[in-house]
Amino acid sequence: MSSPNRLAREKSPYLLQHAHNPVDWFPWGEEAFAKARAEDKPIFLSVGYSTCHWCHVMEHESFESTAIAAFLNEHFVSIKVDREERPDVDQVYMTFVQATTGHGGWPMSVWLTPELSPFVGGTYFPPTDMPGRPGFITVLRRIAELWKSERTQVEDKARSLLAALREAENQVTTAPGEWKVGKTLELGLSQYTRMFDSQEGGFGGAPKFPRPVNLQFLLHLAAQKNMPTQEADVTRSMALHTLRKMARGGMHDHLGGGFHRYSVDAEWHVPHFEKMLYDQAQLVQVYLSAYQISGDDFFATVARNILQYVGHDLTNSEGGFFSAEDADSLPTKDSVKKSEGAFYVWTRHEIGEVLGEDRVEEFCAVYGIEKEGNVSVSSDPHGELVGANVLIERLTLAEVAMRFQRDEENMKQRLYDDRAVLLAKRGLRPRPHLDDKILTAWNGLMIGAFARAGQVLGEASYLQAAQRAAIFIRDHLFDTKTGELQRSYRQGPSNIHGFAADYAFLISGLLDLYEADFNSSWLRWARQLQETLDLHFWDEQRGGYFSTTDRDPAILLRMKEDYDGAEPTPSSVAALNLWRLGQLLHNDAMLDRAHRTVTAFASRLEAQPFGIPLLLVAAALVETPALQLILHSADPVHPGLAALLLAARRKYLPCLIVIQIADKEARDFFAPYHPVVATLPDRPAESTAYLCENFTCRLPVTDPHELDRLISNLA
Repeated sequence: MSSPNRLAREKSPYLLQHAHNPVDWFPWGEEAFAKARAEDKPIFLSVGYSTCHWCHVMEHESFESTAIAAFLNEHFVSIKVDREERPDVDQVYMTFVQATTGHGGWPMSVWLTPELSPFVGGTYFPPTDMPGRPGFITVLRRIAELWKSERTQVEDKARSLLAALREAENQVTTAPGEWKVGKTLELGLSQYTRMFDSQEGGFGGAPKFPRPVNLQFLLHLAAQKNMPTQEADVTRSMALHTLRKMARGGMHDHLGGGFHRYSVDAEWHVPHFEKMLYDQAQLVQVYLSAYQISGDDFFATVARNILQYVGHDLTNSEGGFFSAEDADSLPTKDSVKKSEGAFYVWTRHEIGEVLGEDRVEEFCAVYGIEKEGNVSVSSDPHGELVGANVLIERLTLAEVAMRFQRDEENMKQRLYDDRAVLLAKRGLRPRPHLDDKILTAWNGLMIGAFARAGQVLGEASYLQAAQRAAIFIRDHLFDTKTGELQRSYRQGPSNIHGFAADYAFLISGLLDLYEADFNSSWLRWARQLQETLDLHFWDEQRGGYFSTTDRDPAILLRMKEDYDGAEPTPSSVAALNLWRLGQLLHNDAMLDRAHRTVTAFASRLEAQPFGIPLLLVAAALVETPALQLILHSADPVHPGLAALLLAARRKYLPCLIVIQIADKEARDFFAPYHPVVATLPDRPAESTAYLCENFTCRLPVTDPHELDRLISNLA
């Protein structure tokens, strides 16, 4: 092992993974930039994250090679960046790579001038030449020679490319013409319908990503009151069918809970095995919505399953949520080389040894276990899963009970016991690497997931988990004097200021938390964070939110994201937050800013509604008459209040905002915003519900059934 390099002083798990490479790595910062300028060398920028499989491969093949490291050290200044800590750096140079190569991914490899302008980019490079693909050392030699012999042309190219990227970025938000939200929603739905895989669920072929924003859009659309019944049924069916298929597939960890990153095939069977916090958070929200819409406990069970995984494996002692678990792990304790999926897969023989032959046939029938393994060659191009099985639910409980002539309850218990035994056995294997940094943005998503689970499923432990995480972020990553957030925490907070996503995602989580426990302190904090987000990230000229501030001169492009991918864009989430805050606080300025955020992206929405589905959800809400439900009680734990709340939470109603007035603190907070609050008696004889449409309230009701009827008629 080489002596430690500068990365040994960092906190990022990804940077620390490279701390003993022979490459003379620098973290992103002025020290590296100054060296490049002083020595007149180009910069080699390598961006990845700690649970990235191909990042590990390139490290082992190239960055651990003394010969390649020697060439890098002589001709380049090498910078290593954790994309999860510095999404701003990643976003700028990934945009360049995608624009110049037509694709992107990690590890990302980019060569920059000493002034940080990119001129060559790519992703993974093998160490030596392969058919149709140059090796890393070949690329390094070509670029080093180019820098010496054609320096002027290289710098001219870099400047022109950067200018083109700036011009393209200016077109992200353009002034809309005549724009009809309804037509754009129809166009978006038609795109989903054309792409829908009616057999396996999801949209398009392999590889298949969960992309929860797609499902959130469909469920929201299906819940709209003015949606024709037939279209609503089709829309709902696409989402529910996809969610069922995903949950029964191998992308779902049937033993330990949670979901892997994506499926390499079209039937959700063989996953890329890493587990990301942001996937778990968003999937919980979608499965909870599916449960509310369908009434099917299957969806609630999947949500609980994900939450159990996060609570057990991705939560620190103070309540913060870790970022991810790796795809790769050691097959055995004596192994020296990691392989993808080793922790999760089974041979038929291993399962038989654990369960015994009297139980193994039932289990194998349910989960598609085969003697020779159930992973096809096409799903395992590197031969890491030969003879292995990825658990995928091939039979329903009713089908397996019928096949083995058992009643369903008995069969259900047997399978539950079998999974528990296998999980305990799996726990003895070497675990995948845990990325234990705590990111503000992803914690915001997870706070929202736990909070909403607490209100929808009525389980106090979920609410407590959300509260603990929010307190952790407030205590460790928030500056009460400036109102600003830090990006991440690991062995203390980072020195990286929060990005737009950190604010938007945390505000969203706090709004969910308020509607779960009705503690107005979460609303106060959310309002303060929104003010900071508006101050540092809002584009007053064109509308929408930049991902970064303008305070870092090393970030050459100030960009707005316009694609709701694995994570939603800050502008999409911010538009939803502004609508919710505007309704909660009766604030027209917030509602107007929500509308401006949506219309800023109108041209993109018209051209590619499939690309920004969460912003389409916001567009629909902005155009929909809002419902405010004010619940008034003398006691926060009054049984009558609980019954009214249950009636309000039974259905999936994204247009419904709930406010609770059950103590003096809540009354004092809301009275300036909602005139009706000031007129309420201090201690009502019965818990009472006031249902308001656009802040005009109907006659109060105390009967939960009557409230349910009123909501159903209006929503």
